[in-house]
This record gives sequence, C-alpha cells and structure tokens, in this order.
Amino acid sequence: MTCNSSLTVPGYPKLAALAIVRQDDRLLLVQRRNPPDAGLWGFPGGHVEVGETAMAAAARELLEETGVTAHPETYLTNIDVILRDDNGALQFHFLLAAVLCRFGSGEAVASDDVSDTGWYTLNDIITGRLKCSAHVADVARMALDR
Repeated sequence: MTCNSSLTVPGYPKLAALAIVRQDDRLLLVQRRNPPDAGLWGFPGGHVEVGETAMAAAARELLEETGVTAHPETYLTNIDVILRDDNGALQFHFLLAAVLCRFGSGEAVASDDVSDTGWYTLNDIITGRLKCSAHVADVARMALDR
C-alpha cells in the first residue's frame, strides 16, 4: 500500500480511547473543558500513549479525569472525528476507540481536562437535556444493549 504524502497532516490522525462505564441504566459522562468539544458532554477519554493499548488508555484516562477505576472489557466501536474550519482546512482528526468498561470503584469527580461529571440515562442523552458531542447517543445505545 502506498501513501500520498501530500494528503497527510503532520501529527494526524490521533488515536484516542473512550471509557464507556455503565451502572444499571446510567452511563458516566464528563463535560469537556478544552477544544474541540469544550462545554459538551461525552465519555471520559483521551490520547493513547505510544506503547499503550487503547483499552489501557481508556482505564487510565477514566481515572485521570474522574477518579473512577474500571476494568476494560471489550471494544464497542471506532469513531472517526474529522473537523475542518470554514475554509476546509483540517483542524482535528481523531480515531476514537470506544471501550466498554466494568465499574470498579470511586466517586466521579471532575479533574484534568473535565469541568463536570455525572451518571446519565439514555433519555437524558437523546432528549437534549445534555448538549453532547457527536456519536454519544449511538455509543450509549450500544453500551446499554450489552
């Protein structure tokens, strides 16, 4: 396979992992403090470090952002996030690995690049009660169907 280097942007795409943690009919969500989704609700997560699996990154990011520990169990899906400015120039390109995690322990408290946390139902997510990042409702449905 060949790659046309004129189509690449240095440093992109970035691999990130999302921790999808369920307790009964509720899912743990965080409100993002930083771009590209500042102010929006989504799943805890962040960059996968070199030499780290996406499953390990999901658990690490979950702990860093919320103080909650969980055991990564399986991949739910992958999500492409490609954001461009008004002129079409690439701003962000992420491949997000959504990891279903079994709750371990801890009380969710906002930390790191998170401004708030909470446990929410699918109804909270799909009715617009929360302003969520793209794909949150779809991933929430997948997690709750398991």
